[in-house]
Amino acid sequence: LLKHRESGYGSEPSLRRHGSMLSLTSATSGYSATSTSSFKGHSLREKLAEMETFRDILCRQVDTLQKYFDGCSDAVSKDELQRDKVVEDDEDDFPNTRSDGEFIHNNNGSKEKLFRSLSPKGINGIDFKGEAITFKATTAGILSTLSHCIDLMVKREDSWQKRLDKEAEKRRRIEEGYHSALSELKKKSHFGGPDYEEGPNSLINEDEFFDAVEAALDRQDKMEEQSHTEKSRIQRSSPVPPGDVYSTIGSHRFADKVEEMVQNHMTYSLQDMGGDANWQLVVEEGEMKVYRREVEENGIVLDPLKATHSVKGVTGHELCHYFWDTNVRNDWETTIENFNVVEMLSDNAVIVYQTHKRVWPASQRDVLYLSAMRKILANNENDPDTWLVCNFSVDHDNAQPTNRCVRAKINIAMICQTLVSPPEGDREISRDNLTCKITYVANVNPGGWAPASVLRAVAKREYPKFLKRFTSYVQEKTAGKPILF
Repeated sequence: LLKHRESGYGSEPSLRRHGSMLSLTSATSGYSATSTSSFKGHSLREKLAEMETFRDILCRQVDTLQKYFDGCSDAVSKDELQRDKVVEDDEDDFPNTRSDGEFIHNNNGSKEKLFRSLSPKGINGIDFKGEAITFKATTAGILSTLSHCIDLMVKREDSWQKRLDKEAEKRRRIEEGYHSALSELKKKSHFGGPDYEEGPNSLINEDEFFDAVEAALDRQDKMEEQSHTEKSRIQRSSPVPPGDVYSTIGSHRFADKVEEMVQNHMTYSLQDMGGDANWQLVVEEGEMKVYRREVEENGIVLDPLKATHSVKGVTGHELCHYFWDTNVRNDWETTIENFNVVEMLSDNAVIVYQTHKRVWPASQRDVLYLSAMRKILANNENDPDTWLVCNFSVDHDNAQPTNRCVRAKINIAMICQTLVSPPEGDREISRDNLTCKITYVANVNPGGWAPASVLRAVAKREYPKFLKRFTSYVQEKTAGKPILF
């Protein structure tokens, strides 16, 4: 008990210190546990403050151990001196004589002196178990805090990376917009320059020319979609002349030319294209087929084009009427800038001058043509009811070519044949019994210097779109109205 009391172990001060160490240990471990669960809500600065607290705890432990080991070192040094002194004192002690005559030394006092010298006086006893628990809890808290700090740094790095990616994407879009705006400015700066427009010395290559034309056509399509609703609200109608008006040849000065054109179209335009290798099928969408035969003359594209289509619910007379009637031309024709009737030759023949919307960098086109509508008399009762509109270029004193536009030459025909399926029983013929077979032929000399590839690409795009738009327009206009045979 004396040894334990002198060494510091088991004494009341030791118990008090042990309790304080345990309370520190429990507080440290408890703080570490609670802080670990609440790490998510703490900032990095708070975590650094926690690590400073843990560092102070470890520093105090190191100082305590250092003092203990310093005391131990001093005790060892004093022990050597005390040991020599104890031995000398033992030699001076009076010996006791046992019954057997042997001498026995009384060493109790020397032993007490020896053990007293070995104990490091003035040094408090240390609870190594408590210190170990404290050390483990403190290091665990440090590691946990470091882990949370790393998580915070990773999250912050991810956050900054996302911000960087957003800024990079924003910069990319801004740069694209800048380059696009710069390109548009360059195009606009060249708009008035003849070297960057259609012409014999144009500096624009075919790809750039096509891209510019396609972009302009796309813009026109969007504008047309926006104005389509407004046009559909306006109801236009024009009187339909008697049917015999369209059966006569006429007596105006172009009557013979009209008759010649009509006969040529009825002879050649209705021929089947299936067995002719010169005609190429370029577009096929449902009932609609578009053929083209490539022809060039002096570098100018003169490709004849032929399209066939089948439409339900309308007659050939109705289709030809809306195609020929200038009063409703702007309702379905989207490429015309303006037009006017130069001369009314007869009830079924007019001369029309029209300018088409310019598609930069191509030059603006105008056309002066005679438009005639005819009903083709059937040779026998089995022939379908056939109507025709032919448009071909003519000259007129009141519409001379100008420098502002390139005068195009055209020879166009729309031939419509009405097929009627017999109604059931004694019912009257309805629009459900009607099918109109359309043959559309176009020979156009655009003039100018537009690249051949561009002209062919535009024709391939625009002709099918025109046919679908026009036939849909006629179906809408005739729906619910009496049938016009």
